[in-house]
Amino acid sequence: MKFEHFALNVPDARAQSRWYVEHLGFQVVRRREEAPYTHFLADETGRVIVEFYTNPRAAIPDLAAAHPLVMHVALFAPDAGAERDRLARAGATRFSDEIMPDGSRLVFLRDPWGLPLQLCQRARPFPGF
Repeated sequence: MKFEHFALNVPDARAQSRWYVEHLGFQVVRRREEAPYTHFLADETGRVIVEFYTNPRAAIPDLAAAHPLVMHVALFAPDAGAERDRLARAGATRFSDEIMPDGSRLVFLRDPWGLPLQLCQRARPFPGF
């Protein structure tokens, strides 16, 4: 088995996908133009990582009310502080900014729809970063 993607039922899959493309550098690799507006997003390597859709058959989770440690999308960021500021100007909301015991910096924000994002500036990046 190999990880394919993480899926979320969100309030506005089209708008949220556009924001991720514009501000996180993701690309839409597959989309559905009619409801439920499914969008598969890939990172700069072309690997699909997340699927957004707006499907009324299921509840849309209130991620804005949950602590980011419940669930978040983690992104590698060589300069987490600069990215935090840039994303805040683009509509993200700041949540926390911590230096870990190993020297890694972890920044939490919420995208404009409340989905928690974590910017990871690792003292020792994972392989492949």
